[in-house]
Amino acid sequence: MIRIIDGGVTSPKGFLAAGLRAGIKAGKTNKDMAMIRSEVPAVFAGTFTRNKVTAAPVQWDKSVLEKGGPVQAVVVNTGVANAATGEEGFDNSKRTAEEAGKQLGIPAEQVLVASTGVIGFQLPMDKILSGVGMLKDALSDTREAALDASEAILTTDTHRKEIAVTFDIDGVTCTLGGMSKGSGMIHPNMGTMLCFLMTDVKIQKDLLQSVLREVVDETYNMVSVDGDTSTNDSVIVLANGMSGAAEISQAGEALDTFKEALMQVCTYLAKETARDGEGATRLFTCHVTGAPDRSTARTLAKAVITSSLTKAAIFGKDANMGRLLCAMGYSGAEYDPMKVDVTMVSSAGSIKLVQNGTMPEFSEEEALEILSPEEITAEVELHQGNVEATAWGCDLTYEYVKINADYRS
Repeated sequence: MIRIIDGGVTSPKGFLAAGLRAGIKAGKTNKDMAMIRSEVPAVFAGTFTRNKVTAAPVQWDKSVLEKGGPVQAVVVNTGVANAATGEEGFDNSKRTAEEAGKQLGIPAEQVLVASTGVIGFQLPMDKILSGVGMLKDALSDTREAALDASEAILTTDTHRKEIAVTFDIDGVTCTLGGMSKGSGMIHPNMGTMLCFLMTDVKIQKDLLQSVLREVVDETYNMVSVDGDTSTNDSVIVLANGMSGAAEISQAGEALDTFKEALMQVCTYLAKETARDGEGATRLFTCHVTGAPDRSTARTLAKAVITSSLTKAAIFGKDANMGRLLCAMGYSGAEYDPMKVDVTMVSSAGSIKLVQNGTMPEFSEEEALEILSPEEITAEVELHQGNVEATAWGCDLTYEYVKINADYRS
């Protein structure tokens, strides 16, 4: 049984965190650097962006992952993405890890780094290195420390995104806590903008990597805000084994329980990313059922939530199903359009707007009422099998353009 608790990255045993303002961008007042530390070396698994323009911190973290060793700390900065910054950018990521290693008394190869912000600028290393020292002194295992860290990684996000759960492995209580950020440039091909997951479970490295990839594919890879895959996407998991539970080393009940917990945490954080899309007023979900195979279901669900015209219709509370059907039609998926039913669902009720591929008569007033709440779901039934998939997005608003027109300022 998975139990949600009030917590974040400091909830599992042996994890400390801090978040504060280092002054990365002049004229701002927000917290802009965070650190997470495990008291003991932890097993590390990660997934990263497939954008060919790969940010320097992603390059550093992938090199750490490939070496296969443990990890004991993560340093995160906002304001500057450290992407499209060449050799100097990579050297700055390495210098950040080296400074954190020096401050914490651990090898630089046990330190991960992550950045988010404007692409194309070099990190202000005086601020970064100074910030690392301040973070080290502020580390704590308190709830407040987790809140500070989750706030310090935000950019255009409107609220913190964090969650913690407990579950039992062979009678021992274990904990998984996570925090993420992401609001714009969200169309992951591995994970969300930045996500950090900490657990006191003891698990074999290859199993952790395998489970993470499966969960990421069903959660973060099914989210889109604007169709733009970031240069910095990273999902990082550290498992330090401090719960005292036996090591998970093979398939079985323990691994299934851990995977269920990871799925619940990542689903929540993925949905919060979609809900908090830049300028968004509605969480828009597409649930495809009756598909002949997984690929068809996933392709159609993502086509619907990424369609700019469909997203605009959701913003306008407009029951224009022609836009949704059009998006399905150009998705490349093989299905029979004349068997499709679409029902729009919200807390205000439900209304069928497509039946057998055509649009029946319906009450515009009723449709407007159902499309007005903050969460809208398109239930798409294909009647061609028993496979389903869910994707999460948001509406497209005037505010999205305003935010991104002024992003560098």
